Amino acid sequence: MTTPAFIDELRQLVGATHVLTDGDLTAWELDWRRRSHGKALAVVRPANTDEVAAVVRACARERVSIVAQGGNTGLSVGSTPDDSGTQVVLSLTRMNAVRHIDHANLTMTVDAGCVLQNLQDVAEKEGLLFPLSLAAEGSCTIGGNLGTNAGGTQVVRYGNTRELCLGLEVVTAQGEVWDGLKGLRKDNTGYDLRDLFIGSEGTLGIITAATMKLYPQPAAQLTAWAAVPSMQAAIRLLGLAHKQLGAGLTGFEVMGQFALSFVTRHMPQLRIPFTDMKDEAPYCVLLENSDSESEQHARERFESLLELALEDGCVVDAVVAESIAQARELWHVRESIPLAQAEEGPNIKHDISVAASRIPDFVDYADALLQRELPGVRIVNFGHLGDGNLHYNVQAPTEGDPKAFMRDNEDRVNHLVYEAVAKFGGSFSAEHGVGGLKVDKLQKYQSPVALSMMRAIKQALDPLGIMNPGRILPVADNAS
Repeated sequence: MTTPAFIDELRQLVGATHVLTDGDLTAWELDWRRRSHGKALAVVRPANTDEVAAVVRACARERVSIVAQGGNTGLSVGSTPDDSGTQVVLSLTRMNAVRHIDHANLTMTVDAGCVLQNLQDVAEKEGLLFPLSLAAEGSCTIGGNLGTNAGGTQVVRYGNTRELCLGLEVVTAQGEVWDGLKGLRKDNTGYDLRDLFIGSEGTLGIITAATMKLYPQPAAQLTAWAAVPSMQAAIRLLGLAHKQLGAGLTGFEVMGQFALSFVTRHMPQLRIPFTDMKDEAPYCVLLENSDSESEQHARERFESLLELALEDGCVVDAVVAESIAQARELWHVRESIPLAQAEEGPNIKHDISVAASRIPDFVDYADALLQRELPGVRIVNFGHLGDGNLHYNVQAPTEGDPKAFMRDNEDRVNHLVYEAVAKFGGSFSAEHGVGGLKVDKLQKYQSPVALSMMRAIKQALDPLGIMNPGRILPVADNAS
């Protein structure tokens, strides 16, 4: 049981104004999707790695569990406290410095609390590219991106956050500091600790800084919007794009016309191509091509790809953005689907991945299964088709109470979808993480051998079980 003396110690470590215990703490206690509202013992806001380490040591001594938090934009309830009032929320947003940019090594070393969009802007001012891009980039932090191994819209070219990271600085569960910020592309000196902490969602230690890869800015970047007659056709288009554009293919998003209809209804100011073609083209694809040579070269390759796709029949019609502003408008449409779906009413979200080659069969199977078991449900299907990640969401039938549908059918819908994903060799969590929302799903769908290794790693690195307990693994799996 904590005492007032413990809170006073935290205030001495980071400054009294940066330990919050009273007032409205909703910004730290309520998760992004407003599914879980916890209660923190205190919100602690350290300014640097040494302060993080000192706070962790104090918490370890008192056996107070710690929930590390960045921008609090996670979608799996992984960075908010439980309702016990006994957990410290360690907010890293004050730690937002860009420590170093190495032009020759094409790297940037940054604090974990840096907002993703700020890192993109800093890189751009240096004539470089930091390619990680996702809808929450204006508020999410790089520490959170690393903690969940976030994906986004350019994974098809640059990979998840893991592939963009060359080194980490981590505070362990004992309050020690591991400095692994070398930024080396080759370093075979034992176990890869960096990859162990990436994607661990704050359950093994606290990422305080990272060395991330940079790239030269492309000479040209073009965006196209294509109407396609089926999901199978979209996969054929993906194959053609890989063949014609190679590494120039940086984005490949799919959107069902039904998902786009929500944007039309709730955001009528946005212009969406080919909405009148939903019968002959039930899906649209957003492609992005980056070129290191010139805009003319990029446009020629892009137009050649689209001509081949039209001849093949995998594209019914297509348009290429004529300006950066038009390209941004097209991307804004894609990024507005989740907001429009929220306006439509409560929905059951899924962040699943299946090998791209199997996605058409998965979609046919899952669509038919849900309609058979729950007639009238509406499928809002969109996502990062280029890397096999779909946001295969389920909306209540038009008739009836959507809140009641959620209450009565969410578990059943999740079961049906996740069983279908397993049938096709996929994953129930592609880029959002396990958090506290899907702990039971991990226990069901992960292999016993894998779970045993995960428990052993957790026990070895966090024997007291104070690092974000109940996330990824059940608390009972790490009882001290």
